Amino acid sequence: MHALLEELGSAAAAALVQSFGAEGIPASVVFEPSPRADAQCNAAMQLAKALKRPPRDLAAAIVAAVASHPAVAKAEVAGAGFVNVTLRDAWLAAHVDDALALRPVGAGQTVVLDYSSPNVAKPMHIGHIRSTILGEAMKRVMRAVGYTVVSDNHLGDWGTQFGKLIVAWHRYLDGAAYERDPVGELLRIYVKYSEDERAQKLALGAPAKEADDDDAPLPAQAPELLLAARAELVKLQAGDPENVALWKKFVDVSMAEFDRTYQRLGVSFDEVLGESFYNDMLAATVDELLAKGIAEHSQGAVVVTFTKERDGEAMPPMLVRKADGGFLYGTSDIAAMRYRMGRWSPARILIVTDERQQLHFRQLFAVARRLGVPAKLEHVWFGLMRLPEGTFSTRDGNVIALESLLDEAEQRAEAVARSLNADLPASEVREVARVVGLGSVKYNDLSKDRTTLVTFTWDKALSLQGNTAPYLQYAYARIRSIQRKVAELGATPGPVGALEPAERALVLALLKFPLAVEDVARTARPHALCDYLYELAGAFSTFYNELPVKDAEPGVRAARLTLCERVATVLRRGLDLLGIEVVERM
Repeated sequence: MHALLEELGSAAAAALVQSFGAEGIPASVVFEPSPRADAQCNAAMQLAKALKRPPRDLAAAIVAAVASHPAVAKAEVAGAGFVNVTLRDAWLAAHVDDALALRPVGAGQTVVLDYSSPNVAKPMHIGHIRSTILGEAMKRVMRAVGYTVVSDNHLGDWGTQFGKLIVAWHRYLDGAAYERDPVGELLRIYVKYSEDERAQKLALGAPAKEADDDDAPLPAQAPELLLAARAELVKLQAGDPENVALWKKFVDVSMAEFDRTYQRLGVSFDEVLGESFYNDMLAATVDELLAKGIAEHSQGAVVVTFTKERDGEAMPPMLVRKADGGFLYGTSDIAAMRYRMGRWSPARILIVTDERQQLHFRQLFAVARRLGVPAKLEHVWFGLMRLPEGTFSTRDGNVIALESLLDEAEQRAEAVARSLNADLPASEVREVARVVGLGSVKYNDLSKDRTTLVTFTWDKALSLQGNTAPYLQYAYARIRSIQRKVAELGATPGPVGALEPAERALVLALLKFPLAVEDVARTARPHALCDYLYELAGAFSTFYNELPVKDAEPGVRAARLTLCERVATVLRRGLDLLGIEVVERM
C-alpha cells in the first residue's frame, strides 16, 4: 500500500506542476486511506491559497493524473476539493501479501530508547507499567521497521534517598522480614523514615505543605533524621566501604525482583545503566558546560539559564551543581546524553517518562542543542496513573504492587477461560490465563493515547469486553479453530480472486498494517496500532459472519482460507509488536 500511495502522490504532484507551475508544489502529495475512500488526497485544499486557484480546479488536475493508474478503478473530486480514489478489486486481490511487508525505513539508524527506570529499593507498582510497556512496544515496533535499537533501563540507583535508606536500615530494619521479602522490607523502612522525618520537620516549625518537599528550605534547626541521612549520603559518595556495601545490597535485591517482573512481562533491555553509572562523569560534565559558556556560576551554584531568543522559550534555570558541590538529576541526564552520543551515535533518543518531567526534558534538550547534539531528542511522555481516591505515592505507602496486579489479572482470566471452555486441560487453562491476563493489563494501557490520564480500577484494567486484548486474542484463536476444522477436509489455502464486499473490506484492512506500524514508529503512540488491530478484527468478524469458509465452493474456500491465514498472521504479529502473546485455543 505504501508504494501505491507514493506513486499516486508523485503522479499528482507532477500533474500540478505541469498545469500550474512548480512554485509552491512539493515533489509528492499525500494520499492516505480514509473512511470515505480507499485512498484520499486533500492537497488541493492545502495548496489552493498559495497557488491562488480554486481547490476543485487543483483536484481536477490530480484526478486526471491518477485515474489512469492500473490500480485505480475510479478517481473523483468530492466536496470542497477532496480527491477520492477507489482501487480495483483485482489489484487488491493480487496484493494481499503486502500486508506483511514492513519497509525498513529505519535502516542504518540507531535509536536509544530509555524506559521503565524504576527506583532501587522500592517494588515496582502499577505506576511503573506505563513506561515499561510503552517502551517495550516502541522497541519492538522500531526494530520491525529497521532501526537498530539500544534499550536502556536508566535505574534510579543513586541520590539522596540512599542516605535516608541507610539511616532507616540501621534504625528500623526487621531482619526476619527482610529475609522473607527484601524489597518489601526496604519499602517499609523507607516509609517509616519518611513519616518520622516529616514529624520532626513539623515539630521544628516547618509548614505542613513543605514537610514532604526535600527541596524546601529547612527550619532554622534541621531535623536530626535528615542531618543523619545527609551524613550517610556523604559517606556513600566518598566511597565508605560499609555504605557502599549496603548500597550494592539494595541494588542487587532490587534487580533480582525487577528481573522477575520483566521476565513475566516479556520485557528485556540491552543496557541497564543507572544514575550511578554516570557519577564519575558529573564533574567533567559541569566543567564542560562552564567552559563552553552554557552554564554559569550563581550564588555559589552552577546553573544553566534559558531565554526565548536562544532556546525557543524562557524556562526556569536548570541547577547542575549545588553550592555545596553536589550534583543533581539533571546533571546525570546531561552526562547520559553525552555518553550515549559518544558510544552509539544515535539518530534518535527517546526517553519514556510521565508528564511531570516535561519541563525537565525541555531544559535537557535545550542544553543538548547548545552542546551540538545532532540526534533527534524526544520525550515520550505519558499521563499519570491515579487511584480513584487520588495520586498514589511510594513515600505514603499507598501503592498497588505490579506483581499483585499481574496475579489478579491471571486469576480473573483463568475463571473466564474455565467458564468458556470446560474441555480445556488444566495446564492449557493456566497458559490461557497467563497469556490473556497479562495481555489484558498491557492492552488496557497501550490502547489509550499515552497522553491521557488513567484512573486505575480493577474492572477497567482487567476487562475482557470491547476493544481489549482478549477480544483480539479470541479473534486469532477463532481463526485457528476454523483452519483446523477445514484442514480435516483436506482443504488448503489458494489464490485470492474475485472479492465479495466483506472480503474487499478485509483486504483493505489488511493492507493498512504496514501504515499503522510506521505511524507508531514515527509518532511513538502505540494506541494507533491497537486501533488498527481492533479494526482488522472487526472486519474479520463481518467477513466470517457474512461468508462461509468451510462450506464454500472449493476454489472460493481456498481463497478465504488465505484471507484467514493473513488475518491470523497480522493479528499475531501486531500483538507481538505490542508485547502481547496469543494462544491457539481459548
